[in-house]
Amino acid sequence: MNAKTKKKKSKPQPWRILIASGVNLDLLGMREPHLYGSQTLADMEALLQSEFGEIAELNFFQTNAEAEYLAALSQGWDGAVINPGAWTHTSLALADRLAGLKLPFVEVHLSNTAAREAIRHHSYTAPLAAGVVQGFGINSYALGLSGLLCHLSEVQS
Repeated sequence: MNAKTKKKKSKPQPWRILIASGVNLDLLGMREPHLYGSQTLADMEALLQSEFGEIAELNFFQTNAEAEYLAALSQGWDGAVINPGAWTHTSLALADRLAGLKLPFVEVHLSNTAAREAIRHHSYTAPLAAGVVQGFGINSYALGLSGLLCHLSEVQS
């Protein structure tokens, strides 16, 4: 093969991943630190960027408005790590949106919802998820993202 006919290998594009934090997660670090820890969303973002920033394009999003959350999920991501907060336990709209989009995602929670109030034991979104990680503070996001990337790699091959 000469230089003219040699095919250039292109670098694979990184996964486009949404990290979506829902209602009240803007208060992370201040709100009930005995349940959610003292680290902030900025701490979580720095952790994920340092561990995964070279292998995935991470897009961070937080809102307290459910319509904005649903719209953010619809922007053509390869996958998502979602922490819907209380919407996990209350939003059929969120579950319906995720089912309709067929977006691969991992659901994460900072606290162990199974050890909390009975209303927090049910998740409308978990049955649609590739996996669920909970109870590890901001590390739940890192564990969830690691699992999502493995899932996406398996699905693609």
